[in-house]
Amino acid sequence: MANVTGEAAPRRPSGNALLDGPILKTLVALSAPNLIALGSAAIITIAETAYVGRLGVPSLAGVALVFPVIMLMQMMSAGAMGGGISGAVSRALGAGDQPRAEALALASAVIGLIAGLSFAVIIWIAGPAIFALLGGEGEALEAAVTYAHVAALGIRAIWLTNCLASVSRGSGDMAGPAFIVLFAGLLQITVGGALGLGIGPIPRLGVSGVATGQVVGFTVAAVLLLLRLRAPTSRVRLYLDPTRFDVARFKDILRIGLPATLSPIQSVLTIMIVTALVARFGAEALAGYGIGARLEFLLIPIAFSVGVACVPMVGAAIGAGDVVRARKVAWTAGALATAALTVIGGLVMIAPDLWGRLFVSDERVLEVTRTYLRVAGLGFPLFGLGLCLYFASQGAGKVVGPIIAQALRLAIVAIGGWLLLQAQAPLWTLFALVAAAMAVLGVGTALAIRVTPWVARS
Repeated sequence: MANVTGEAAPRRPSGNALLDGPILKTLVALSAPNLIALGSAAIITIAETAYVGRLGVPSLAGVALVFPVIMLMQMMSAGAMGGGISGAVSRALGAGDQPRAEALALASAVIGLIAGLSFAVIIWIAGPAIFALLGGEGEALEAAVTYAHVAALGIRAIWLTNCLASVSRGSGDMAGPAFIVLFAGLLQITVGGALGLGIGPIPRLGVSGVATGQVVGFTVAAVLLLLRLRAPTSRVRLYLDPTRFDVARFKDILRIGLPATLSPIQSVLTIMIVTALVARFGAEALAGYGIGARLEFLLIPIAFSVGVACVPMVGAAIGAGDVVRARKVAWTAGALATAALTVIGGLVMIAPDLWGRLFVSDERVLEVTRTYLRVAGLGFPLFGLGLCLYFASQGAGKVVGPIIAQALRLAIVAIGGWLLLQAQAPLWTLFALVAAAMAVLGVGTALAIRVTPWVARS
């Protein structure tokens, strides 16, 4: 198909809801199954933090050091590379090219396996130095290293799970991956709780037991998704056939997925910088911030549930040459994500203990969590807008602007945090800086989407 730079495009009824369905109704229908996966993420976050909280403040502080690294794996595989995969598959299907979509499925599986193994090795080798650099010491550092060494075993499964799920989502199948992720999440917290805290004859393994739950859960999810994509009923089938191996399909994915990984890297670097700064205030402050930051990471799946639904809609529209519809999908999805995070931000600002007391009863730790949620909650709505529009940009194959917005957020936290530290400013000012950086991310991403030309392409 020839490239079209104008905003107008002929409409071609296809019977495909991604191309012809009412935008808001279709977005909600596609987002609903993702909320199931969101429920799994919420349950895991709450349960694992509660388990670790029962192991003591040093364990809680140690896992807080590792948590950004594990979430980076999730965000890179599901949000960045996953968005690149979904966008490529949806554009191929929008252009009516089924063989290309199936070749993309094989390339996605290979990417997941290679990336997962590579990052696991990095964590095993460099993890202790990274956690020490973040301010970990003593028992907290020991807990961080123990947790990370076991959790790294599951990184290959995390990558493969999210890459395979993205293939299905790119075809418009949201329900299958969502239910598999939910099942795997329930398995993860069951195994992690039993091994971490000890039940009956099962020994109490501490943080290594909690991490084992993650390894088991994602391994099962990867196997189930592989079987689903191999089934004849799959909209895009995964053929484990070397003759379908096409280097060009790797380029289709990586030209968007690879630069898109800069966004979660910058996001996690932002959290790491804040973590390192908060660590200067002591273990209680680090533990309290870790609880608050877990809610911030929980916001990502909320925006993800809407954003990942708009990827195949935007991608299919771009592939079919309908740029106008693609933009309407992006702005509608952004509004939905903003509304959802406005509700959550308002709730935790009014009643922060609804979150904090799920995990800990130490009043010093709770006070830090309260401060973080009351201050940072102001930035949650625009944080959701930025994240959702980032996914829309992946569907369109235009990610540079949102990545620049993420870089601005990182720069504000890094430079502003250093200045606050030099001025010996109180802890709440650091949290205010976090909220301001979230606002910059949202506004900057929206402006980038507004001014960047989207081009019809297959």
